[in-house]
Amino acid sequence: MPATTAPEQKGTDIQRTPAQSSEIRQRFLAVDTANVADVLDDMGHGNYGLSPRLTLHTGSRLAGWAYTIQGEMAPYPGTGDALKMQACNGISPDEVSVWSGGGEGVCYFGELIALGMMQRGSAGALVDGGIRDVRWLRQLDFPVVAAFRSAIQSIGRWRVTGFQAPVYLPGATTARVVVYPGDFILADEDGAIVIPNSIVEDVLAKAEEMTAREVAIREAIGNGLSLADALKQFGHV
Repeated sequence: MPATTAPEQKGTDIQRTPAQSSEIRQRFLAVDTANVADVLDDMGHGNYGLSPRLTLHTGSRLAGWAYTIQGEMAPYPGTGDALKMQACNGISPDEVSVWSGGGEGVCYFGELIALGMMQRGSAGALVDGGIRDVRWLRQLDFPVVAAFRSAIQSIGRWRVTGFQAPVYLPGATTARVVVYPGDFILADEDGAIVIPNSIVEDVLAKAEEMTAREVAIREAIGNGLSLADALKQFGHV
């Protein structure tokens, strides 16, 4: 198994207008991670799936541009994490906060952070660590992918060390996946995947084509065509 994904063009190297970014995000909400994963395989970028331990805990789908936050387990005095608050206040519309840095056993994302980020237009969160306030996050309908749940707070135990810099997340087919600020994050019931910023539009267009073929195949089978004949007519997906 490769140790990490090969570095792609950094996410911040490609600029889009807010309207373009929002349109792309809305289109991604209509495709499945399975189709995106297949497209990435076909394009030779097969190591961008995230670890199966990162699962969707709230919301039905997560899609947005990566806003990265990194931290570490470290005891510290006081009752707050100033850098964490600074990081949370920097997120923009259509962005997903991507939290990296371990933190086994503790929570560093919950309802109040979600409320603050929602006010700024955040589209959800991907947390390689613990979350809590799950009942309230569900009521907010705020999509969150996380490694686990924990009632134990991070204050005094885990702290933010930086944000909007490349981070590592555990991969499905590689030990680590590099996530750059501005990469695209997509997650649903099947899992979570990273799409490098430099190929986002190409991946989206191909995934939409695959989705349209799947819809046609379902309709054909529903109308009595055999699976073999449907695949012969429409092609494999």
